[in-house]
Amino acid sequence: MNDLRHAFEQAAEDIQRLDQRPDNDTLLKLYALYKQGSEGDVHSNQPGFFDFVGTAKYEAWAQLRGLPEEEAMQRYIELVHQLLA
Repeated sequence: MNDLRHAFEQAAEDIQRLDQRPDNDTLLKLYALYKQGSEGDVHSNQPGFFDFVGTAKYEAWAQLRGLPEEEAMQRYIELVHQLLA
């Protein structure tokens, strides 16, 4: 688990080195996988109706409800590696 956690944290640092900003769908996937991997299931209240960005993030994270943290970390690492390739 420590190796996975270390690779997850390294991927979070590595993603900052991207030359180009990913599209919004990819950014939402990254956000949701990171949150699920680091905090588990969504546990906050849904943002207000007019907070479009916050709502999109919340919904992306909520779709991963029940996904084990370890699997979310692994998917996040794989996505980061794909983007950096």
